[in-house]
Amino acid sequence: MFPDNLPADASSELPTHSQSLKQGEVVEIEITDISESGEGVGRVGNQVVFVPDTVTGDVITARLVNVKRQYAHGKLLEIVTASPHRVRPSCIVADKCGGCQLQHIDYDYQLTAKENQVIQALKRIGGFAEPPVAPILGAQGNFAYRNKVTYPLGVSDTGNIKAGYYRKGTHQIVNLNQCPVQDERLNPLLAEIKQDIQDRGWQIYQPESKGAREPGARRTGVQIVVSQYADPGVTERGIPKPKLRNRPLVTEVTPVPDNSPKFRHLLLRIGRRTGEILLTLVVTDFNIPDLEGQAQRWMQRYPNLVGVCLNLNQQPTNNIFGTETRCIAGRGYISETFGNLEFQLKADTFFQIYTEQAETILNLIIDRAGFTGTETLIDAYCGIGTFTLPLSKRVKRVVGIEVHNSSVVQARANARLNGINNVEFRTGEVEELLPAMEMSADVILLDPPRTGCDRAVLDALTDMQPAQIIYISCKPATLARDLQVLCEQGNYQLTHVQPADFFPQTAHVECVAFLTRAEPVA
Repeated sequence: MFPDNLPADASSELPTHSQSLKQGEVVEIEITDISESGEGVGRVGNQVVFVPDTVTGDVITARLVNVKRQYAHGKLLEIVTASPHRVRPSCIVADKCGGCQLQHIDYDYQLTAKENQVIQALKRIGGFAEPPVAPILGAQGNFAYRNKVTYPLGVSDTGNIKAGYYRKGTHQIVNLNQCPVQDERLNPLLAEIKQDIQDRGWQIYQPESKGAREPGARRTGVQIVVSQYADPGVTERGIPKPKLRNRPLVTEVTPVPDNSPKFRHLLLRIGRRTGEILLTLVVTDFNIPDLEGQAQRWMQRYPNLVGVCLNLNQQPTNNIFGTETRCIAGRGYISETFGNLEFQLKADTFFQIYTEQAETILNLIIDRAGFTGTETLIDAYCGIGTFTLPLSKRVKRVVGIEVHNSSVVQARANARLNGINNVEFRTGEVEELLPAMEMSADVILLDPPRTGCDRAVLDALTDMQPAQIIYISCKPATLARDLQVLCEQGNYQLTHVQPADFFPQTAHVECVAFLTRAEPVA
């Protein structure tokens, strides 16, 4: 986006004939595709080169930073010829921040690239020669759409508190006071709450691992060094050498842990339809001086703020949340309207990031499934019942399966809130519960994590033989892999795949696939 300047004689560094690529080499590349991670793809000879911040149609020079046998990664140096799909990013730190990968690409071409990603995955991985992929459903708004944001906190070289996403490929925080892809009603809270933490003198958690600490940041403890002066010994003739007072014999370093409470993450969640906001701070200790008083002041300052929560995480891992959350002001959830139902969403509740796009997919499922009101539906990976509860209005019975007990508790609460009594929620791994279920289902809805379905789940589906399988996926590659398994024996036919853009300005794409049970051959 804002590439480094090449040296004056950079052209002499460009290879003039086919040769084996070398790390540090400067090459000229025409970008011909976009990878699933959002990097531009080109070739030098027979080797594929991935270059971030580029787009199909760019001709660029790049310095190779990681060379493998069949591919390499490069760093953009100069745009020789700009693609017609290239635009100026809306965010001033888009070239640094790892939150978005595609802000330099016009939105229409982002959609084209994502739709093509789904098609190519189904062809290459799934083995579908002509996959039935519908035109992608673009978002009405491709900025200011995120209903939840999670920012790690850090400390700058000057001692100021930072909040933002990590710099690409690092654990160094790019400081943000606003973000163009989050709901714009959250922007004032991001800048002001960060400043309040600064003014209070509250401490920020600094990971101890060398690669994770901010440049210039001090460790979360002090060290005591005890030294004794060395005995210099004697010469070859046995004459004592003079003592050197600057040569320590023993250096003992005793770390003294700093157990004072610290802040790790700032989380903001908003109900797109209700406007209610929930603020959550991840801390290493609940006992932070006057935090409850400050929480009350935040509640008074922001009329839409309905609650302030603390989540305790004392583990030295990359996990954001710990296991305990406390509400210290207001209430510990926001209300949101989805599928004509009311949902209560807590700090650690999974809910689709783009509310309106998720509802578009819900309506598509209702339209295409052709429910008659007599069906039994199993919703695997059901979460808090985001799709389970609205679909319960269209069928006779629903069973939801979810591994996280807290989500099941919330799903049951949301069912009671809406007066829904034809839904049963079960806690456990889908690969364990689904094969053991002694019931038949007309429709099974899958919404697995990015890793896709365990093979035990796919085998259970083959055994259960529901009339329809509806598969919601956030990763085309694992979707294609699983669809290939379901369709390879002729038991199911892939009838429709609908991509949808749930994450504008990023490389992610969501899609929903519809499978129908094949009729036995007479």
